[in-house]
Amino acid sequence: MADLSQEQWAQQLKADENAFLLDVRTEEEVADGFIPNAKNLNIFKGQAFVYELEALDKNKNYYVYCKAGGRSGQACALMNQMGFENTYNLMGGFSEWTGEVEE
Repeated sequence: MADLSQEQWAQQLKADENAFLLDVRTEEEVADGFIPNAKNLNIFKGQAFVYELEALDKNKNYYVYCKAGGRSGQACALMNQMGFENTYNLMGGFSEWTGEVEE
């Protein structure tokens, strides 16, 4: 897992042809806006969240974010334990995101 600044995360994501964008916020938070092309898996769903992660391709590079960076850091650590090799946590999360947003 790597904790990346907003700028590093955005630049790396843009250049990565094997990227998978993962939003681990609640559905209510996602309703306030999200980064385009992000897949939402709510980390608060517990075991259901783990099952959803197991269905993902472990060979992708995962760019993970939440509201402030805490939950996405936990998600990255969990994913690494599950065999995902490349996870990148967005420090500061969506609340500090200045890039493109979909409503």
